[in-house]
Formats: sequence, structure tokens, C-alpha cells
Amino acid sequence: MCRFAESGKKLLMRKIIKYIFLVSATAVFLLCLHACANMASPTGGAYDVDPPRLMRANPPNNALNVNRSVIEIEFDENIKIEKPMEKVIITPPQLNMPVIKSVGRKAVVELNDELHPNTTYTIDFTDAIVDNNEGNPLENFSLSFSTGDQLDTLAVSGKVLSAENLEPAQGIYVGIHSNPEDTAFTRTPFERISRTDSRGSFTVRGLAPGKYRIYALDDRNRDYMYDNPQEAIAFLDSIIIPSSMPAVRQDTIFRDSVTIDTIKTVEYTRFIPDDILLRSFESGFQRKYFQKHERPSREKLIIYFAAPTEEPVLELLKPDYQSDDWYLMERSLHNDTISLWISDSLISRQDTLIMKMTYLRTDTLNRDLVESDTLSFNFREPRQTRRERDEDTPEEIRFLGINHNVRSSHEIYSPIRLEFEQPVTAFDSSKVSLTHEVDSVFSPVSFTLTADTLNPRKYTLRHKWEPGERYQLSIDSASVYSTYGLWNNKLEQSFTVKPLDQYGNLRFNISGLPVGKTAYVELLDKSDKPFRKVRVNNNEALIFDINPGAIYARLFIDENEDGEWTTGDFEENRQPEMVYYFPRPYEIRAYTDHEESWNITELPLDKQKPLEITQNKPEERRRRNLNEERENQQQQQRGTSPFSGGAGGLGGVGGAMQRPTTMGR
Repeated sequence: MCRFAESGKKLLMRKIIKYIFLVSATAVFLLCLHACANMASPTGGAYDVDPPRLMRANPPNNALNVNRSVIEIEFDENIKIEKPMEKVIITPPQLNMPVIKSVGRKAVVELNDELHPNTTYTIDFTDAIVDNNEGNPLENFSLSFSTGDQLDTLAVSGKVLSAENLEPAQGIYVGIHSNPEDTAFTRTPFERISRTDSRGSFTVRGLAPGKYRIYALDDRNRDYMYDNPQEAIAFLDSIIIPSSMPAVRQDTIFRDSVTIDTIKTVEYTRFIPDDILLRSFESGFQRKYFQKHERPSREKLIIYFAAPTEEPVLELLKPDYQSDDWYLMERSLHNDTISLWISDSLISRQDTLIMKMTYLRTDTLNRDLVESDTLSFNFREPRQTRRERDEDTPEEIRFLGINHNVRSSHEIYSPIRLEFEQPVTAFDSSKVSLTHEVDSVFSPVSFTLTADTLNPRKYTLRHKWEPGERYQLSIDSASVYSTYGLWNNKLEQSFTVKPLDQYGNLRFNISGLPVGKTAYVELLDKSDKPFRKVRVNNNEALIFDINPGAIYARLFIDENEDGEWTTGDFEENRQPEMVYYFPRPYEIRAYTDHEESWNITELPLDKQKPLEITQNKPEERRRRNLNEERENQQQQQRGTSPFSGGAGGLGGVGGAMQRPTTMGR
């Protein structure tokens, strides 16, 4: 009996333990289920914001007497190499493409050119090496070694800007020659190279002591020399002599995102010159050749050229025609597009026209040669279904189409421009009337009407508009006849010239101009396109009648006094004309005289162009403090912000500007 009683007690205890276990497990499950139902932002550990760390390299950095062409660099974590063909710069430049790849924790570079003796090699990764997970870049990382017993360690640095608009020249090669002759740039590859980043910055490393010429080259065929006049280039007039000097800088260590822990003074070696500025330009050379031709209608032939050229010589072969009075020519400013309007109906009715064209073509040696081609212009009437028309129904009159720029509100500085559908052969200007409303009565006013010298369809009507006044343009019917017998319908258009209180005026007081040089100021829109231009007189630029809004401005020194910005020429050793930007947008207010001082040399060129109109914006650093971002997000969720700021404005209202008696608008 005792044995059975003891067994019963043990069985009861097991059941009690099992019951307690089940209750506990159920409670844990319900607790977990409740936690999952209430979602919240994780509070995990800090993000990885550290770039890969170099562990070892073969050959080691600054190694001497190296004879291996495979370089292996190992880091403390898995890596990737981003855009190796763009970002990794190997110098001396390699004519055969190297192999650049990542293998786990290693960066591997295989050089396919034979190693030169007694030469310093530099592999500049810039910011191409990033860790595999967060993409944190290892910035400004490079490795050097020498095939001889001496390592060249000097470097020069600077920026390349587009000469015309001060845009950072991204991805352009910068190279040096120890040969001071200009022919070295055009006949031999660079000795050492670099490539600009998104800010236009470059550093040419591994230089030996000596004197050098420095150039920039947008190398299209990757031969590292200027052998194509269509490549953008830059050159420095002076010789550079690289050197080094001891220097110190202040490094700031932060305790957190806003609190400074310590400021350390760090000694380093400064390589100079480190402020070289190269202004890149294209020579203006364009390869001339015939592109295509077409016949969009029976009466019109169009010929396209690839670049500005001289007017071609045309000879009609079929049908045979001995004179050139069978067409009217319409051409673009530089003859790259030429339209022939056929004025002889016997010719236009031909389905096929064959014409001999003599023109200029640029050969492989960049010489312009006379070339002749035979062109065939074909036209077939398009098929179309028509409903038969009642013979008693009169045919609808088709008038000559007219386009114009007259709107109900007309700009005070704008002439009236007329463009007709077809070339004009007769225009009776006596049937054109421009009247001015005075005391509710329209009275005729004088004007000038001029034909365009390039386009027989365009005319310009000019008058000195009175601000805020009402005008009416009238062209009687049948006062304009086209080559094909069409005439115009009556045109009447009333408009009001915008009053002065809808415009602002701006005076720039300019300093820093070179003595005795002509200069122009251009106003720019938000896309960096000029829309007004005035000449600088007595260090002042006066611009009247500007529409309200944000504007930008640039100035160019007109060395050859042709009124336009002129590019450079390497063969003539001529730099492009200097360009300066007003360093911030300017807000024009209606009915306000604005006055602003502008010292064109106060800021260096690379700091002048406003970021808002910079097209080649620098890439943002990919290495971000994610811990700071998370902290800001948490503060925003709590309804607070770690930052606050204000807004500033631009102004400067001066005295009333004296409007000249005669203004060119």
C-alpha cells in the first residue's frame, strides 16, 4: 500500500509540474504576441559609418624596386569598387586597359602595360572603394610604388572650370609634361595624369622635382594627347614647379553630432602649388560634312550640314536648268541648314529633282576640302480620300498664314516680329498701320519695317513704345503676296505696352575690371541662359525694364571687342575670354530701382557661380552620419527639431536711375 501511495504522489507532482509549464508557456506566448502587435522603431546599435580600413598591400605602399604587375590590397571587411574605369586613376597613364576588381576583402589591380624602369607608379582610387554593406567610401585613398630605388612623392592640385560658364569640369583628364614645348601636348602622351571629380578638383601625384607644363584634356580617344580639335582642353600660360613644405591644420573631433570634444593641431606635409585653376574650352572647330537632304513638300527642299559652313554651290541637273533663279533661299545664320523654296512651277511639278552640290568637307587631317555630291529629291503625292465636292460650292479661299509675337500685354523692349508661312515676294508697307491711342482716339505713328537678311519669310517692325500706352497693329488684306500666289487676310491686333511700374531697374557698380578693357554684363534666367546684355560704361552696367523675379548675372571681358564671348585657341596660344559671375541670385521687384556693388575678383572663380544655376552639381558625400539622422527623426517624432533658422533677403534700393534719352531695347 505504501508503495502505491508513493507512486500516486509522484504522478500527482508530475501533473502539477506539467500544468505549471503549460501555463507559463501560454503566458510567454501571449506576452510575445502583445509585443508584436505594438510596433515601434527599433533601438538597435549604432550604424556602421566607418569606411574600410587598410590591413596590408602587396606590394606595400611606397615600396621600391617593384617588378610585379598585379597589385593586391586587403581591407578589414568586404569591399566594392564603384565605377573603377571612371574613378581609379593609374599613372603613368596606361594605354592597355588595366583590370580593376574586388575579390572579397581585396582590391586587385592588374596592369597590362609593361612596367617602365625607375618609375614611380601611383594608383589613386579617389572614393571608389566602399564597404560592401553600408557603402561607406574610403576617400582620397592611393597607393604608390617605384620600379627603381627612388620614390617620387611630390604632387600638384587645383580645379578645372569651363571657361564659358564656370561649370566644374567633371571627369576631364589633367596631365603634365616635363617637356616645355607646346608640341609635347599634341604629339606625346601625358607623363602623369589625374582626373577631376564632381567638383572639378584634381591632384596629380608622384612627381619628381623639376619644371612642368600642365594641361586639361577631355580625351575622347584615350591616347592622352591633344590630337582632336573637337576635344575640350585647358592650358596654363606659366610653368609649374612642384615642392612641399611643413604645415599644420586643425582637426575637430565631435563627441556627438553637435558637441565638440577636442580640436587637435595636426602637422602634415603640404604639396604646392595646390591652387591651380585651369579654364577648359573647345576651340570652336567643327568637322564639316553633309548630313542629309529631304523634300517635305513639292515646293521645298532642305539640306542639312553637320556644322557651320560656307554657302554651297548648287546646280540643277534634272530638269536641266541653266540659271539659279528657280528658287528662293532661306538659310540659318551659319549655313548649317539651307532651305530652297522652288519658285518655278514647272520644276516643282517634277516628282524627281537631281541636283549637284559643291560644298566643304573636313577630311581626316582636319582640312577643309571641296567636295561634290549628286542629290536626288523625290516627292510623291500622299494618298488621301476626299468626299466629292458639289461643283456649285465655291472653293474656300486659303490665306497666307502669319505668325507674330503681339500679345495683349507687350514688353516695352520688344519689337514686333512677323513670320509668314511662305517666302514673301511683295509686301506693300503702305498698307501696314500702327496707331497710338491718345484720349480714346487712335492716331498713326511712325515705325520702321525691315526684312530679315537670311529668311525671306521674316520681318521686324520697330517703334519706341510709350510705357502703359495702347496701340493697334493693322495689316490690310492682300498687302502681302507669297511666291506661290497666296495673300494675307486682314490682321488687326490691339495691345497695351506694359507700364514702368511692372518693371524693375538695376545698376551694377563694378570694380576689379582690367584697365582699358571692354566688358559686358549678361542677365541670366534660372537655367543659366542669357536674356539681356548691356555694355559696361564707366564701371557701371545699367539694365532697365527687367521683369520682376529672381535673376542671375555674369560678366565677360571682351578682348577682341566683337560683343560676344570668344573661346580660346591653343595653336595661337590664346586663352578664352574671362568670365565672372555675380555670386548670388538677385530678386528684382516691380517699380524699384536696385543698386548693387560687384567686385568681380573678390571671390575666386570656383566660388562665384551660384549653386542654383550650376548644372554640374557636385555629388553629395555618400558617407552620412546615420546615427545623427536617426536622432533627428526621433526628435521630430517628439515634436522638436534640433535646428532653426531664418530667412534673409536681397535688396538695395538706391536713388532713382536716370533713364537715357535713347535706350537700346
